[in-house]
Amino acid sequence: MNFISVADAANELNITSRRIQQMCASGEIRGARKEGRHWRIPSDAIGDIGGSKKPLPVGISDYRIATSDYYYVDKTMLIKDFLDKKPLVSLFLRPRRFGKTLNMDMLRVFFEKTDEDTSKYFSDKAIWSYGKAYTGYQGQYPVIFLSFKDVKCSNWRETYEMLAKLVSAEFRRHPELEKSDRLSDYEKAQYADLSTGKADSTEYQLSLKTLSLFLHRHYGKQTIIIIDEYDTPIQQGHTEGFYKDVIDFMRNFFSGGLKDNSHLAYGFLTGILRVAKESIFSGLNNLSVNSILDEQYSSYFGFTKEEVRRMLEYYGCGDKFDEVCDWYDGYMFGTTEIFNPWSVINYVAENCFAKAFWQSTGSNDIIGEIVGAANDEITEALYKLMSGETVTSYIDTGVIYPEVQNNPYSIYSFLLVAGYLKVAKIYPQHDGNYMCDVAVPNKEIAFVYGKEILNKTGRTNAAINIRQALFSNDASKLQKLLEDFMLSSVSVFDGTGESFYHGMMLGLCAVLSPQYRIKSNAESGYGRFDIALIPENKTDPCFIFEFKYAGKDTDDLESLANAALAQIEEKKYESDLLDQGMSGIIRVGIAFKGKKAVVRQK
Repeated sequence: MNFISVADAANELNITSRRIQQMCASGEIRGARKEGRHWRIPSDAIGDIGGSKKPLPVGISDYRIATSDYYYVDKTMLIKDFLDKKPLVSLFLRPRRFGKTLNMDMLRVFFEKTDEDTSKYFSDKAIWSYGKAYTGYQGQYPVIFLSFKDVKCSNWRETYEMLAKLVSAEFRRHPELEKSDRLSDYEKAQYADLSTGKADSTEYQLSLKTLSLFLHRHYGKQTIIIIDEYDTPIQQGHTEGFYKDVIDFMRNFFSGGLKDNSHLAYGFLTGILRVAKESIFSGLNNLSVNSILDEQYSSYFGFTKEEVRRMLEYYGCGDKFDEVCDWYDGYMFGTTEIFNPWSVINYVAENCFAKAFWQSTGSNDIIGEIVGAANDEITEALYKLMSGETVTSYIDTGVIYPEVQNNPYSIYSFLLVAGYLKVAKIYPQHDGNYMCDVAVPNKEIAFVYGKEILNKTGRTNAAINIRQALFSNDASKLQKLLEDFMLSSVSVFDGTGESFYHGMMLGLCAVLSPQYRIKSNAESGYGRFDIALIPENKTDPCFIFEFKYAGKDTDDLESLANAALAQIEEKKYESDLLDQGMSGIIRVGIAFKGKKAVVRQK
């Protein structure tokens, strides 16, 4: 890596030395080093300074390409943190699209012994400044690298064939073994069968151990094994009905490579769930599990606040930081505040137009299943989450897919690890798990979450029609729509109190997010309103709801609806909204009984 002085860079670019020094100090110039009182700049960073911006790495998971040709957020300190402790096997659990594959490829390029001098991909990165104690590991190990992120087949036969092909391709990535004088003729025949797809199921289940043995024998160095998105085939097996088959295969596959394997130097795995209860990693005494609740490695998957700020400044859109925070911030990994990297990159790439980029990046079948299995209590809690409230729940970091059917309360654990919720507060438990206050992290997830939840509970069309009735200030239409909805979806055993109808209305109002902020049971004026819909655009109408429940003693819904409307005015529920500059406030009083409703609107 060649470096030039600040003065030389200033002369070449016709920029003041002071400005370049400021850019070095703020981190805008990647790889800049301070030597004494003077800065030195990588020569290949001149294009960045001169205004020729690197393209954004949308969908790039190849580390060498990402660092050479694109804007790269330096995550190489993950390597230092790992080398400081050196656990035998590390499992990183994060939601999809949070940089797992790119980080695993970074580890591969760093550690793997190849004919290419790959140090050039790290010499201007943070890890290189820590000296030989860390850089001495670079390029020293044979590496096995497998990614299961695309193993999404509809049956076990196709899944097995795809897994076998991926393993065969990894054998072929090491052609040096085919004629290695350190392997026996029998081992070379094994290599030939596994690399050409002629091996049987038992041989493929033991293939991790076999390949690590061959590489250890050939190089005289223990092997590093990296498995990216290890649990994708397992989730697919649960969804498509071949869960036992995939679990049986994976148990033997991982056990051979990671348990009591004398040919293993280190192992790295990524996924969303820790499928511990299935004993996939049974007996693995040195497995370091790093979930979203753990502090270790918390800043390396996703972008930190400073990394986002720096990226926006680089692309000339630093004034968009607050909008990016509203839409894509809010995750807490350990105690580190994290932004969704996929969405931030796409936001900048699409001229800073905010939308839900994350919603189309993977299958949400498992979310649909657990929402479909939710009881009334959990359904009401889901809608409270969508209205901005928090829910306190037990979080099981070892949750497994079959618990979707057996334990509906596992929904919060799934939603959290999948990226649909954030941790607002943690209460550690003695069993190693947690009680957590969970909430929706940001506008993007409020939109995605609302869409998924409403679609799976069949309320989307009704909610859209109700929204139209609200905006047209048509009380009679709103009343008919509510009664039609209750007639088709509410049991005669439901509707036993105001809280039931409150939860139902929260769900129907949720479709308005993120155009509206939904507040429930909030204090205002001389009391607490039931629901308020507060527009992000203050020129849009604002809605205040008050609900009444007609018990066994009365059928006079009209009087109750009028009383609800009068209560909004008498209690001055609109006072806080007026203080916020809201105008066009529409007051809605609704009385419910069974499958009947009366609406009064003003």
